[in-house]
Amino acid sequence: QVQLVESGGGLVQAGGSLRLSCAASGRTFSTYAMGWFRRAPGNERECVAAINWSGNNAYYADSVKGRFTISRANAKNTVYLQMNSLKPEDTAIYYCAAVYSEYIRVIDDEYAYWGQGTQVTVSS
Repeated sequence: QVQLVESGGGLVQAGGSLRLSCAASGRTFSTYAMGWFRRAPGNERECVAAINWSGNNAYYADSVKGRFTISRANAKNTVYLQMNSLKPEDTAIYYCAAVYSEYIRVIDDEYAYWGQGTQVTVSS
């Protein structure tokens, strides 16, 4: 069982930055692939970034490529999402997710564990 707790969301002006953190419980964090998803009002949940268990491979949605960076610190059981050059269309609830896998996963149904989400609001 893995429990995930996100933090770092908030209100920021367009062009600003935020860093989301996701702290995971358990001693086997390094065996889980991790993902950051978001859901905006009226939209389906989408994967914005994902990382493999060793941290040497990452995926980014086209909409965030070049602006967001996913990273992980296995010694701290934490995954991060650095978000730069934020746009109003990035406004959403952001969720951290984990799945027991060596490889990157980008489909939400493949993830077994989810955090409660953190709100990110970008004002224009």
